[in-house]
Amino acid sequence: MVKTVLITGASSGFGQDAALLFKSKGWNVAATMRTPEKSESWTRAADLFTPKLDVTNPASRKAAIDQTIEKFGRIDVLVNNAGFALLGPLEGVSAENLKKQFDTNVLGVIGMIQMVLPFMREAGGGIIVNVSSMGGLLTFPLLSAYHATKFAIEGLTETLQYEIAQHGIRLKLVEPGGAKTSFSSSSMIKNAPSRLSRVDDWF
Repeated sequence: MVKTVLITGASSGFGQDAALLFKSKGWNVAATMRTPEKSESWTRAADLFTPKLDVTNPASRKAAIDQTIEKFGRIDVLVNNAGFALLGPLEGVSAENLKKQFDTNVLGVIGMIQMVLPFMREAGGGIIVNVSSMGGLLTFPLLSAYHATKFAIEGLTETLQYEIAQHGIRLKLVEPGGAKTSFSSSSMIKNAPSRLSRVDDWF
């Protein structure tokens, strides 16, 4: 039976690379993204299924998972890849951006796991891959909000493995370092300068 993987944040970078790799190996691939229409040039060429997904929206999460199950009948692997970084002094982070940071990088991951687990439990197994970062192990200046979310993913993954192992579901943690992707441009928001330190002072 052909296995199915659902990947979040697949419009570029690691998500796009993972989608193309799984497809090349003969998997059914649900390459989810917020704006699938912007990636039609390569997703159509690769014959990928591209459900629309905003991981911060519970209804969007449910719709993407339901569409994947309807099309392929199963989800064997969930790759939680969607995420972005806030750059700048913590003092300058707006409440709106801070909420968005945690909604995307932490609560979005938790929401996807909660919705996929029943299907995996019923199937008797599955794999959940959480994409953290080297930023979940060590820190850099001006990325405090981002590091907080990645440290949260580290703790979440370490703890959750004990809850789901009895169901034959495995957890994997990926901690990438620097790579040639669009993360620093398309997946990074620059905070407003603060009185304590200006972003430009660090570069």
